[in-house]
Amino acid sequence: MSKKQKLELTWIGKDEKLQLEPRILIEDPDKSYGSKNTRNMLIHGDNLLALKALEQDFAGKIKCVYIDPPYNINAAGVPYDDLLEHSLWLSLIKPRIELLRNLLSEDGIFFIQIDDFEQAYLKVLCDEIFGRSNFASIIVVESGEVFGTKAAHLNKTFVKVKDYVMVYFKNNIERDKIKTLWTKTSEMFDSHYNVYLSDNLEKSSLINYLKKFDWVTRLFDKYEIKLAISNISKMMELDNRFREFITLDISKNIFQDQPFSNKLDEETLKLFETQDIVKFNGMYLFKTVSGSIRYYQSFSEAIHTTNDYNSEVCRSTARGDLWKNYHIDMRNISDEGRVELKNSKKPERLIKDLIYSYTSEGDWIIDSFLGSGTTAAVAHKMGRHWIGIELGDHCYTHCLPRMKMVCDGTDQSGISKSVDWKGGGGFKFYELAPSLLKKDKYGNWVIDERYNADMLAAAMAKHEGFKYCPDSELYWQQGHSTEKDFIFTTTQMVTVSFIDRLNEEMKDDESLLICCKSYQKGCENRFPNITIKKIPNMLLGRCEFGKEDYSLNIIDMPRNESEPEFVPVGPKEERTSKGKKKSGNGQATLF
Repeated sequence: MSKKQKLELTWIGKDEKLQLEPRILIEDPDKSYGSKNTRNMLIHGDNLLALKALEQDFAGKIKCVYIDPPYNINAAGVPYDDLLEHSLWLSLIKPRIELLRNLLSEDGIFFIQIDDFEQAYLKVLCDEIFGRSNFASIIVVESGEVFGTKAAHLNKTFVKVKDYVMVYFKNNIERDKIKTLWTKTSEMFDSHYNVYLSDNLEKSSLINYLKKFDWVTRLFDKYEIKLAISNISKMMELDNRFREFITLDISKNIFQDQPFSNKLDEETLKLFETQDIVKFNGMYLFKTVSGSIRYYQSFSEAIHTTNDYNSEVCRSTARGDLWKNYHIDMRNISDEGRVELKNSKKPERLIKDLIYSYTSEGDWIIDSFLGSGTTAAVAHKMGRHWIGIELGDHCYTHCLPRMKMVCDGTDQSGISKSVDWKGGGGFKFYELAPSLLKKDKYGNWVIDERYNADMLAAAMAKHEGFKYCPDSELYWQQGHSTEKDFIFTTTQMVTVSFIDRLNEEMKDDESLLICCKSYQKGCENRFPNITIKKIPNMLLGRCEFGKEDYSLNIIDMPRNESEPEFVPVGPKEERTSKGKKKSGNGQATLF
């Protein structure tokens, strides 16, 4: 029987399945910062492995994903339009999007920023992963202007001045929750708003009402402009006092008339016999000479606080999928967060507008291509919980100091003033643990010596699908999958007498999985509620061990050679960033 055909994108290596190792995350208390109760996470490591590490605890809990991946890689050393080039990029991005989708809540939203080169390929890929019915929009972001070095290419091409942000829902169920963004209209006033209604509903023309104010007539005389409805917008541009008078002081009394199509009951219709203007459901209705009913629409309904670069209260229009003027932000981006990142840094206002459009305070935001830390900084200032993942030294040199300044309130760049950010909160810094297994000099798989007992127990719990949460009293209850199903990991040889003692401590309806390096003959199948397995044999063939980087050499970050390798933190001691022991009773947080 032939395979059922479907519309999809194919490429070299698409069907290659990755067997990702479910790593643990280890908190570095020297780098964690701020409030001890924080839930925010800054993670250093390969983002594919980090996303896999998060899957157990965060699947279905993330409200918003924003990623700004490398637009393309030129990894193959071949001309850009070679099919191998696109295949490598798609192989990079596909598994990451799939994991991110798994993390999204059922009402979650996914934003991915891209440019022209991979946009068409990415659209088809995302349709396949999310389902075409869950596609929401492609936002076009004006990110540049044709001047300077860009203008030098005018006679060769259409100069690039835009990026795209693709938008998908996890499930197409919450579209009515998108918040409106407002942008300033080209004209400050619409001459159709030519009626003035006083608070007691006395009607006059707007111009006759304005003529009552001497300062208004003098203002028009000063600029030698006729006081007419067609010149209101021009004067609002020229004079701030007049603009504020129209926009803030009397906008609720300025109206235009609009058709009214709803049916009215007999009681309301009868009111027109004695009233010129009838109030109905908060609307002002009137009857024309011909007998049709219309209503007055207030100019105040067109007044909003804009989300433009220079936010202001003015006549505004709802923003669609064309987001203009971000090139202004791009010109002022170098100082945002007080860190520099050439070519790929995005303005805080753009991330703020995306996050605002669909999330609320307390929602979870994740960015697995964190770069200079912009998404984490914006989410933090907006009161959202966040997870940021970054590979290479940028995590230390950009993200870490930036987020410390955000928590301190010393970062007053970007959106800080618009959201009145004064500081607060904190974050926990995590390192991605090394691979649990490695090959020894004889080619045999063994447990990496950097894993101490706590790390091994946490890793085995994750591999077996248990939640790692050691019981404070019962040492053998290191994790659970249900209220009665537990896991215990030990590096000691398990004896028959040990199994017997455990069985005596366990309740009749409890079950236990023991993971160990070795056990005596007779332990296996001794009790029906106790299962025993050998490490590492039980893990082989499940996933790919020993691989630390799934970036396909796409993200070529500089590395500080003086930095130490992964240093485990034991239960009774901490280590400094230089690897030297220091006194104390701190314990690593295993996630």
